Amino acid sequence: MITGHLQALELATLPDALRQILTLPACSLDALRAREDGRFQPEGAEWFCTIGNANTSPAAERHTEFHRDWLDIQVVLEGEEIIGFDTRNVTGQPATERKPDLFILEDPQLPKEILLRSGDFVTFAPGEPHRALCCTDRPAVVRKAVFKVPASAFRR
Repeated sequence: MITGHLQALELATLPDALRQILTLPACSLDALRAREDGRFQPEGAEWFCTIGNANTSPAAERHTEFHRDWLDIQVVLEGEEIIGFDTRNVTGQPATERKPDLFILEDPQLPKEILLRSGDFVTFAPGEPHRALCCTDRPAVVRKAVFKVPASAFRR
């Protein structure tokens, strides 16, 4: 897990593959905020990004997920959310695959939390469990950009 702010990328200890994505003009905070909701994928890119609104809710109502083949970069564009997480690899633990490469843990143990506000981002490597869209005080709408980067981008 790596966290930072899009307007202070020089402080984030990002691997080159992620830094190259987040320093693209189309991935600046202003550009992402101005983009219409939906999916975008630059021509020839292996990664893609989905932008849209989501509703936060109490942590007890949220699921905990992980991925095997994709790394997440979650960026809050408007609003705020808490994400529960752990840095241990949970691949192989009891989970249900709800969609391709979206595994929901049956007995999540997430000892850590991070508060994200506009411009903040966090990365989750394959196998890292995370519970996104938890509300701070009360449920609210948050606008996010979620980048999906294939794990193969790090094995070269």
